[in-house]
Amino acid sequence: MQTVFKKRRLVLVSVMMLAFMNVLQAQTDEDAIMMSKNNLCSGIMYGHSSWKNYWEGTFKRDNLNLGTVSSNMYSIMENYGVNRKLNIIANLPYIETKASAGTMHGMKGIQDLSAWVKWMPVEKNLKKGTISLYLLGGASLPVSNYVADFLPLSIGLHSKTLSGKVMVDYQLGNFFTTASATYTYRSNVTIDRTSYYTTALVLSNEVQMPDMMSENFRIGYRSSHLIAEAVVSNMTTLSGFDIRKNDMPFLSNQMNATTAGVNFKYTLQKISELAITGGANYTVAGRNSGQATNFNIGVFYVVDFSPKKKNKK
Repeated sequence: MQTVFKKRRLVLVSVMMLAFMNVLQAQTDEDAIMMSKNNLCSGIMYGHSSWKNYWEGTFKRDNLNLGTVSSNMYSIMENYGVNRKLNIIANLPYIETKASAGTMHGMKGIQDLSAWVKWMPVEKNLKKGTISLYLLGGASLPVSNYVADFLPLSIGLHSKTLSGKVMVDYQLGNFFTTASATYTYRSNVTIDRTSYYTTALVLSNEVQMPDMMSENFRIGYRSSHLIAEAVVSNMTTLSGFDIRKNDMPFLSNQMNATTAGVNFKYTLQKISELAITGGANYTVAGRNSGQATNFNIGVFYVVDFSPKKKNKK
């Protein structure tokens, strides 16, 4: 009986990772905003995620031996404008996890460094509005030797990733819609055991990680001082397998989730370099994922590194 309880505590392995991904969705690589040339936007962001119920495959359940699983994320974010149509974005999060019940201890540490190149090749007037096309390329890699094979309390999956994103934005006056699709390649992961079971016994310490697809749709209000939007996101693992009943989940489980939420960004009128961001979302559907509630808040400051023009005498 004790062994079954221990397995149940580990059932939510993959779920925490979905919660992390939802929290870490910063506005910079998902929205249709570009930094001006030689401008650097630096910021710090706090995110919190928690869930009690989860989907074991398609079966929704809870786990009294685990209680509520929560995570806190503290992130440093940078966005530099090479020019008005090309931006470079970087993000480095520190994550800590815990469970409200059971004997499993939470983990904490620096997770993965991620970077994006954001390019706007097309910006044209269309009827009374403006349509823009964005192409993005991203990569991430672990920067600490954290343990991935201890989910749901691990801080990450320790996989290197490459991502490609296509985004289209249409703005009419102060109102806009933005849609994007992302494909993410994930490298294999080495774990600290010489065999494991997926749908068959694998005599290796290397785990083949499935790639992922995600889609994002947002609609809202955008002005020079305020952005307010409603967001629907979907993430799908392109292969993998379900968590077996009362069995331990695994890094290469299929993990799908659909979330709905809101975001805002407010730029202070008296200090135009300073902005406050925030948002919240809720997982409305999933597979091998938790029904997580996420929120985040951040503070960002823009520094202009453009050469100063000398006044003529």
